[in-house]
Amino acid sequence: MGLLRGVIDPELGSDIVELGMAKGATVSDDGHIALDIALTTSGCPLRAQIQKDIRSRLTSLPGVTRVTISWGELNQDERAEAMSKARFNVSQDAPDTAVPPTTKVIMIASGKGGVGKSSITTNLAAALAETGYAVGVMDADIWGFSVPRMLGVEGDLIAMKGKIQPVLREIGDGRLEIVSMGFLVDQQDSALMWRGLMLNRAVQHFCQDVAWSDDLDYLLIDMPPGTGDVQMGLAKMLPRAEMIIVTTPAGNAQKVAARVADMGRKNYLRIVGVIENMSEFVAPDGSRHALFGSGGGAALATDVGVPLLGTVPIEPGISEGGDIGEPAVLGSGPAADALRGIAQAIAEEHIPPVEMAGCSARMLDAAVAALDAMDAESAADSALQNTDE
Repeated sequence: MGLLRGVIDPELGSDIVELGMAKGATVSDDGHIALDIALTTSGCPLRAQIQKDIRSRLTSLPGVTRVTISWGELNQDERAEAMSKARFNVSQDAPDTAVPPTTKVIMIASGKGGVGKSSITTNLAAALAETGYAVGVMDADIWGFSVPRMLGVEGDLIAMKGKIQPVLREIGDGRLEIVSMGFLVDQQDSALMWRGLMLNRAVQHFCQDVAWSDDLDYLLIDMPPGTGDVQMGLAKMLPRAEMIIVTTPAGNAQKVAARVADMGRKNYLRIVGVIENMSEFVAPDGSRHALFGSGGGAALATDVGVPLLGTVPIEPGISEGGDIGEPAVLGSGPAADALRGIAQAIAEEHIPPVEMAGCSARMLDAAVAALDAMDAESAADSALQNTDE
């Protein structure tokens, strides 16, 4: 079985022994090796490649006269275990990205569209920046990009020294660094007719080719709804990311959102919590009306086993702020208060930023800077003495 550890399932990226696909082997006195191999599906199109790899490895052994393979199929439990092992291996071998290692990456996800996920993303980013944090915003909703409009930023993504420069906006004591397909199209109503490979390539550029600042505290990713190519691609590229799920009080939204949590956990992402958006309508007189039912966010949080981070009521100021590029969280009202409270809980309790002040690397940088300053001062003194002489 040792030699078979060099046979990799081309789709799952792990060897067939670790995946439990090599079920058994017998060796006859005449040098005949008989193998039992179970595939994830009996009609696997990669069977010929796996068979070729097995034969090339075993027939190279001295004394082996022939190799025969009996093909089978993993049962449901075995298939689930194999997929889990493969996903874990991928999570441990993530590609290099331009996201600083100290940046906390938060994926804002939803099971379906129309729950206000982009609004939650932009408002949380603005709230964190107002507090003084450096916050990146990646608009990974490639088809439905809306972040530039919601944050009131325009411009083009330009490249300098081989890196894409994010569009900047200062808010309070902090700043936003933003990338979006919205900066790359000529018209905001242009439709992007892209499929899997092109979508994954776009988000790969956003992860690997953007000049994110070294001091970036948070990177908030506005995910597309559902569990498609972009979501799985980002999970592989950013395995240390954490996920917040946005839902509404409606029961059907809650059921669909549970699938997103399942996808995240199968990719070994930590599910931080749930935000219930559009929880109720707050009328001008202060009365509250549960237009879409109640309890969906709490039910989802209980089902997934994570905390309910907060509920955000419906207010005209939310959509108005998104239309004019001024996030509602920067103003006042019940929704602004709720969003600020969620952002504060994220920063102080659930996903606190990495504190680098006492870090040895940061202390070394400070020491080097001090030595450089001393050298510069010494050089200036020497130049002055030479001038006097």
